[in-house]
Order: sequence, then C-alpha cells, then structure tokens
Amino acid sequence: MEKRGVNILLTGGAGFIGKAIIHELLEAGSPIQLEKLRVFDLSPDPGYTDSRMQWVRGDIRNATAIAEACCGIDLVFHAAAIVDWGTTPKEEVLAVNYTGTAHVIRACLEQQVKHLVYTSSLDAIFGGMPLVDIDERLPYPEKHPNMYCRSKCMAEKLVMESNTLPGLGLLTTCILRPADVYGPGDPFHIGALINMAKSGFYVRLGTGSSVSQHVYVGNIAWAHIQAADALIHENQATGGNVYFITDGPPSNFFKFFDAIVAGAGYRIWPRNIWIPRPVAYVMGAVAEFVALVLRPVKKYHPGFSRFAVLYTCSNFTFSSDKAKRDFGFTPKYSREDAYQMTVDFYRQEKVRNGAGQAG
Repeated sequence: MEKRGVNILLTGGAGFIGKAIIHELLEAGSPIQLEKLRVFDLSPDPGYTDSRMQWVRGDIRNATAIAEACCGIDLVFHAAAIVDWGTTPKEEVLAVNYTGTAHVIRACLEQQVKHLVYTSSLDAIFGGMPLVDIDERLPYPEKHPNMYCRSKCMAEKLVMESNTLPGLGLLTTCILRPADVYGPGDPFHIGALINMAKSGFYVRLGTGSSVSQHVYVGNIAWAHIQAADALIHENQATGGNVYFITDGPPSNFFKFFDAIVAGAGYRIWPRNIWIPRPVAYVMGAVAEFVALVLRPVKKYHPGFSRFAVLYTCSNFTFSSDKAKRDFGFTPKYSREDAYQMTVDFYRQEKVRNGAGQAG
C-alpha cells in the first residue's frame, strides 16, 4: 500500500512569508510529499490552481473556525500574525498574536495534529538594547518595548509549553525566528524606502554604524520546510526548540536596502544624510501620537515609530548555526540570486508604474 502524503494547514497564507511557504511546498523539489495544503487566512482565495490546495477564509481569533480547519491535518505552519511597531491597538495585536496562537495550539491538540511549526520574530527577545553575537540560549527580556514584541514572546512560550504535552496527545513543535525578511513584494521595508526615494528626499536613521541580520523570504520559507520535514521524520533534536534564521553576514539596515532601491533604478538623494537617533526617536513619538489622535476616525499606520528607531539603530547579530546543526538548514537561494530577484521585481514594477527617477 502506497504511503499517503502529508496534510498541511498554513495560517496566514496570504502574508509575505506565507506566500513563500506555499511556493516552496508546491515546488517539485520539496522534501515533503504533500497530499493536501489547506490555507487559512482572512483574505479571499487569490486563485491558486494546484489541485492539492484548499483555501479557507477565516480568522484565528475564532476558535471554532481554526478547530474545523485543523480537522484531518498532520502538520500546521502557524504564520498568521499582526506585524506592528506600536501603532495598532494593543488589544488587537494581543488577540491575534497570542490568543490566536492559543486557539491554534488547542485545535492541534483536539484534532490530534502531530506537528506545529511556529513563525515567530526576533522581536520576541528584543528589549530595546543592542544584542551582539547572541544565540538561542538568550533569555527573554524582563520588559518589551511594545505589545508586538511582548505578544510574540508570550506566543513562543505557549508553543514551547505545548511540545509533547502528556495526557493530551503528542504534539511536537518548533519555533523559527527569522532575521529581517526581504524579497519581492516586501510589505514592510522596500516599498516605503522606494516611496521616499521617489519623493526626492531620502534620509536614514542613526549613524550607519549599527548592523543587523537579514534573510531572503525564500530562504526563511525553505527553513520552514526543512524544520517541518525534521519533525515529520521524528528528528529528536528539533522538537521543542527555537531557531534563529539568517542567510548572510550582518549589515546596516539602510545600507543593505539602499543597494536594492538603487539597483531597482531609483535615485537616492541626498546620498548620505542621517538623522541622529535622539532626533529620530522624538519624530517617531510624534508620528505615533498623530496615529493615536486619528484612530477614532481613520486607521493610520505610519511607517515611522519609536520602535523603528530603536530597531534600526541597534546592533542585533546572531547566526543560524543551531538550525544548521539540528535540521540541516542551508539557504536555498544564494545572497547574489536573492538580491538579483528582488532588484528585478522592483525594477519591473517601476517600469509597470512608469514612476520614479533613474539612478
């Protein structure tokens, strides 16, 4: 009798990382033999044509909906989250990132799902201070700078505690903490920087000396596939563990993305203007205040906040050595290929839009 493939549920499949996970799962070279991929997301079905896919429109804040989605599932990728830097109501962030994760875990246990891979964030361990050459043994900070960081920390703890809970059925879990994710269709960084370049006045925060890690969206998706494959094959090292995922050496946030913006054909001017951290922090506070004042009449999410200043102006470095050791993580896409695919996407988008100035 032929062994059937794996039935997978992906929450947040319409998101940046979620889309990349779908792509890697459906690729012919995926190590996971896929029987069915059920995607659970608030967004409507974008029209995938693969017969193995099923799109379920739902909200992870609805415990009944997520329990139904987990029926008949072997493994869950839980990537649904609100990514926020201090401008979304705290209650909303907590309800999605923490309570939603609690719903997913409860559903896994009730429906006897065997494995769970949780997409976390570096922000779970970020307390606002520099973190240099850290590893996964670093404890959580006593205080987080905002609810997003705190909610991801709280969710991580739930996932860790749920690993092989006795008396409730076996559920093996692991957690991935991606570095700063970039790539084609980046909803967080590149678009905002391109808009700034198009405005004709391009500024950066800090002094240019702080460095952090990055990871191509295809490589963090590939890490999910490799981690899931390890859980499916009962890799004892992976269950109950957390992993940093990056695919290159540290670099300054702005210098890293400047190369992509310029490579896509946008003129960066002035060439070298930096806003000192204290000044930028005050500007971030003002932007947050404006968002708060407008909230009753209009949802306004400024791309600038005090957290953005702290994050981009602080050293935050680590490696993926543990992931490589435990489940064989290696980047699928080289740094050069990732850069070129990202630049090509935004260059083509520039041509389509007929906007911007040539560099």
